[in-house]
Amino acid sequence: MGNSILHITNGDSLTSRLENLNLKGDIIVWREMLCEGPTPVIVGSKEFIEQRKEFLKKQYHIDNVDYENKFVSELNKLAVINNYDKIVLWFEFDLFCHVNMLAALSYLIQNKKTAPIYMVCSGWVKGLAQLKGLSELNDEQLAMHYDNKLKLSTEDLELAHHIWKLYCDEKPIELKAEISKKSNFNYLSSCIRAHIERFPNINTGLNTLETNILKLIDLHEITSEHQLCGYALNYQGYYGYGDTQIISMIKNLRPFFMLKEGVLMLTEKGLQVLQGSEDFYNVLKTDMQFGGTAKYKYRYDPANHKLIKHSENATPTL
Repeated sequence: MGNSILHITNGDSLTSRLENLNLKGDIIVWREMLCEGPTPVIVGSKEFIEQRKEFLKKQYHIDNVDYENKFVSELNKLAVINNYDKIVLWFEFDLFCHVNMLAALSYLIQNKKTAPIYMVCSGWVKGLAQLKGLSELNDEQLAMHYDNKLKLSTEDLELAHHIWKLYCDEKPIELKAEISKKSNFNYLSSCIRAHIERFPNINTGLNTLETNILKLIDLHEITSEHQLCGYALNYQGYYGYGDTQIISMIKNLRPFFMLKEGVLMLTEKGLQVLQGSEDFYNVLKTDMQFGGTAKYKYRYDPANHKLIKHSENATPTL
C-alpha cells in the first residue's frame, strides 16, 4: 500500500473531527464499553462476542444486530491490518477509554500485527486547568497531539497485553500492584486506581462513584435525575462513563435519595452512607462484572487502599 496509515478511534464523535482534519489514512471506530461486563481475553473470539452481546442486551438493551453492525463489523476490518505501514490509536485518559485501548492493543498483539503502533492520548493540556477529552480539543490542539504521537515500544505493548490479561482474569489484587509501575501510558496508574475504587467500600457497600453521586445530591440543589446525571458526568474524574452508564447507576441508588418539594434529597440511608455508619452491601448487590471479576466479590478498604475478598460471614467494619 505504501506509507498507508490506519487510525483506530475511541468513538464516532472523534472520528468525525478527524475526518474534518483530512488526516491521511483509513479509520476504524472501536465502539465498545469493556470497562463493564465480562471480557474473555481473546478479543473478537466467538466466546468474547457471545458474552458481550449477552451482557449488553441484558444491561443496556443493546440489540445483537446493533452490536454486530457497530463493533464486530469494525473489528472484521482489522483482518487486513498487516497491509498498513503504521497504526495510530486515539484514546483518552479515562478508565472507559483505557480498557478499550488495552483490548485493542491486545487484539493487535494476539493477531501478530507487525506495523509500528502509535498512541494519541488526551489529558492534561498546557495552559488548561482540567483534563480534556480528544473531542474537546480544537483542531489546532488535535493536530498538535497527532504530531506528538507516541510510538509504543515492545515493553509498552507487553505491559498493555499483561494488564488486559489481569483484567480479564479474576486478578484485581495483582492488577492493583501495577499502579506503582512507570510506563509510557501516563494515565494508566490513575485508571487502575479508579478501577480498584469501583469495588464496594468495606464500610458502606457503595463504591467511590456511587458515593460521589450521593455527595452531589447533598452539596447541590438538584431538581431531577436528569440534572443529577449531568453533574455526575462532569464530576466523575477518571471514569469516563457515558450517560447510559450513569443513568443506570442513579436508578440503582434510588433507595438513597428522594424528590422532596422539587429537589433531590438524601434519605436516611443516603445520610448513613455519607456518615459511613451503615453497610448497604446486600441492598445493592448485583451480578455486575468488571472484566473477569464480579463487582461484589471484592471490597475496597479506603484506609489502606486495599482490595479484600468478600466473605459472606464477615462482620462489616463500621
